[in-house]
Amino acid sequence: MTSGKLGASALAALLVAHCAGMLDLVALPVWVGALVERFGFSPRSAGMLATLFLLGAVVASLLVAPRFHRLRPGVLSPVAFALSALAFALAATRSDLGSLAVLHLLAGLCTGTALSAVHGTMGRTARPHRVFALAGVAVGALGVVMLGVLPQIMIVAGGHALFVAFALAMAAAAAATALAFPKPETLLAAQSHSLSGVGRGVWLIILGISTMTLNQAMVFSFVEVIGKMRGYPTGQVLGVLIALGLVNFALAAPLAVVLEHRIRAETVVRLGPAVQAVFALVVTGSGVFPLWAPVAASFVAVQIFTHTFAFGLLARIEPTGRAVAATPAMLMSGAALGPILGGALAEAFGYQALGYVAVVIALISVVLFSLGCADGRGRPVAA
Repeated sequence: MTSGKLGASALAALLVAHCAGMLDLVALPVWVGALVERFGFSPRSAGMLATLFLLGAVVASLLVAPRFHRLRPGVLSPVAFALSALAFALAATRSDLGSLAVLHLLAGLCTGTALSAVHGTMGRTARPHRVFALAGVAVGALGVVMLGVLPQIMIVAGGHALFVAFALAMAAAAAATALAFPKPETLLAAQSHSLSGVGRGVWLIILGISTMTLNQAMVFSFVEVIGKMRGYPTGQVLGVLIALGLVNFALAAPLAVVLEHRIRAETVVRLGPAVQAVFALVVTGSGVFPLWAPVAASFVAVQIFTHTFAFGLLARIEPTGRAVAATPAMLMSGAALGPILGGALAEAFGYQALGYVAVVIALISVVLFSLGCADGRGRPVAA
């Protein structure tokens, strides 16, 4: 009989894999900023490259998630991460838009495949909310390192160092999952139902997550660019990015662990998009650094905190494991459109337009979450 309880090494492997697969969550501003400043691409083209990576991850996740119960995630994950590492390593040797576009798409396909296997496995643990929250803590730690160190490395080594770092992260995830992926006997038994049989509420919550991540990516991709455009010193902007990682590491995800049984997930998912919209208005519209800095540093934390509760909610109300295996598709379908939409809006109307559009998208997300939580077929069982 399976328990869903993980050993320390298996848990560590899942956390490392989650960090590599969710690089975009913390690295988007450095990623897009490097493509604009160091490769000379326009905001639209830079956003398009990030979008291709995310789009590839979405397609892969949509293919993997419905078949999760028939796959061997312990084999699929390390192989896919290794291929993603290879794609980023090749990207480090190229500077033309065409080659980078193809390699971004390939890296996204491989990363999405691996991450779906990882998230589906997380959903079959005894406490998926806690595991996903700990993964958020790990992403926060990664953010501190990447946002603090990568810009400095690129000053010395050039923009291609970005792709070298990404390749190393994917290689680390390949090694971790190859050596210590959770054994089937340590996981809860997989269900055999199909996603077509889940309640309408589950689909509405999935759409709510996707629209919220659209806002996340649309605004967050240009945080570094916005800060520099407003005349803030480069050191201060980089300090905000480092603080962002610290907030994620020390506040957002740990708070989600502590509050797991103290606040209803339904409440969190309804309020999260509204808070995100307010923060987006400040990030894109404020010219006062003492106000802009703490809000920009906390922007990703809203997404991490809200999605942790949404992940636990889906794991409860949809027990097949496939809804959570589709987490990359939920996150990255919205995130895939964010950079290119943000770039197009910025070029046409200026960066402040991103905040106004974020309010509209947040309203849609709140409605989707509210309907999903209220729907009888998607109502979670009591914790």
